[in-house]
Amino acid sequence: MNYESVPLRDFKELNNWETVMFLYQSALKQIDTKIDILNDEFQHRHKYNPIEHVKSRIKTPESIIKKLKRHNYEFSMENMVRYINDIAGIRITCSFTSDIYLIADMISKQNDLTILSVKDYMKNPKKSGYRSYHMLVTTPVFLSDSVIDTKVEIQIRTVAQDFWATLEHKMHYKFEGDGPDYITTELRKCAEYIAELDSRMEELNNEIQKYGKKSE
Repeated sequence: MNYESVPLRDFKELNNWETVMFLYQSALKQIDTKIDILNDEFQHRHKYNPIEHVKSRIKTPESIIKKLKRHNYEFSMENMVRYINDIAGIRITCSFTSDIYLIADMISKQNDLTILSVKDYMKNPKKSGYRSYHMLVTTPVFLSDSVIDTKVEIQIRTVAQDFWATLEHKMHYKFEGDGPDYITTELRKCAEYIAELDSRMEELNNEIQKYGKKSE
């Protein structure tokens, strides 16, 4: 069967909300399965799981509309698909910072994924102190008569970074992005503590692994 490859920016026949959401849900399922297989393979080959937890979600209609308005776009299916990159999102948490780059490398080597952009907030934290690794990819969703490349945002972070980001997210929505100065300052300090903790835990883990090898 010949499949027509439909660029994401077009979506010409997809003017129905339920159909568009179906595509994003399908893309999430595909990448969820891919990540699960990679984790199982790593466990099989190295007896180690780099991934602690995976969580996927579809952005709510309210959040999509708010984001479009915030960037001065009118609400339409075309604008939503073209300009909102995190409608479908997957968050991967791991124990150590080295795992973040390991997982990102494994994902980037999947030849059926197209990497649209990478934002390394590990090396370049946001002003707020936010640290994470973001990948924007497209995955082909095979329908009965076409193939549609659909965007998914992948966030990879440590457990400690995820804990911090959850609290920052609560503050952002509680105060609509403009929290009290003292809370913002404390969060920034906590981000620095977490970065130091992640680094020290990584070093301890490396020492434990060396000790294990010597004792064998």
